[in-house]
Amino acid sequence: MRFGFRGLVAAALLVLVSLAFNAPASAAVVITVDKSSQRMTVVVDGVKKYTWPVSTGSRNYVTPSGSYTAFRMEKEHYSKEWDDAPMPHSIFFTHQGHAIHGSNSRLGVPLSHGCVRLSPQNAATLFNLVERRGVYSTRVVITDRAPVVTAKTTSKNKNKPFVSPFYMDRMNP
Repeated sequence: MRFGFRGLVAAALLVLVSLAFNAPASAAVVITVDKSSQRMTVVVDGVKKYTWPVSTGSRNYVTPSGSYTAFRMEKEHYSKEWDDAPMPHSIFFTHQGHAIHGSNSRLGVPLSHGCVRLSPQNAATLFNLVERRGVYSTRVVITDRAPVVTAKTTSKNKNKPFVSPFYMDRMNP
């Protein structure tokens, strides 16, 4: 046994890497947040399990649209950016600090600082589900299904359409 322990470790790593590359690409849990309806849908293994009201980013604090992999969970988290505001059952999906978390604030309207707020009970349910199924097997998809609102203008520049400020997060400056 010339390679001994090192050879065994190298072989084990090779097996783990090959298993990782052969793993299915789909997520076990898909959390979809529709900013236009302020609703979250949770799908587990392709089956719709929950639909809940949420609150996403207000006009000045955008919840970023896109598809993300959850990467961190904290049962009790306090915001370092917003005066130690409680963020129970946090599931983080961006490295800028955006998370899905429980909140006692009003739901169904965009009022947050960019996170996705959920009722404390629903946040606990989601947290436990993601904890059981695996944080790295959880996909977070943030969408805005509503079309951009445009209207004809009566200003001097007739080629420039009006775009509602509600959809400003979709425009590039």
